[in-house]
Amino acid sequence: MAAAACVTRFSASAFAESPINPDLLFVGTDDGNVWMTQDGGANWTDLTEYFPGLEGKRWVSRIIASRFDEDRAYAAFDGHRSDDFAPHVYMAIDGGKHWVSIAANLPDDAPVRVIREDVKNPDLLFLGTEFAAYVSFDRGESWTALKNNLPVVPVDDIAIHPRENDLIVGTHGRSVWIMADLTPLEQLSTTMM
Repeated sequence: MAAAACVTRFSASAFAESPINPDLLFVGTDDGNVWMTQDGGANWTDLTEYFPGLEGKRWVSRIIASRFDEDRAYAAFDGHRSDDFAPHVYMAIDGGKHWVSIAANLPDDAPVRVIREDVKNPDLLFLGTEFAAYVSFDRGESWTALKNNLPVVPVDDIAIHPRENDLIVGTHGRSVWIMADLTPLEQLSTTMM
């Protein structure tokens, strides 16, 4: 009787296609790996080891390829399955070769579920955690909680309506929350705050 082969199974938990270059793709998996291809999937590069401060592999909750700069990307990891409740969110500015933490002043007990880049302002980021939504006006150097009547709730997804420019926040247990017209936030700069 032949020995059974050990097969590792994983699922893609995050996927991003660059809005600038359709051959640039990122995939994150539920076993904590991050992969990138620059040739439409013919060859893949394992980026898993390039996330500083990430102790062990964590479920990849989101990957975003920037719409403003082909070399910029964002990745978020959720470690609560490993009793790690810290926020793990990163940015690459060199095509994925090096990643830096942009968790900044996020609460220590807020696993990150989603990160989203604004469609008009490259410095404006939105983030959803286990307990709240956050906004950054300086590309992740600091974060501010988005209140505006949003209750304490897990934020599972964030989208920006292409026509209305509304921020749409999908929550777990509290339905959908909408912040109408992001124009004022897009026009804010860190010097005005």
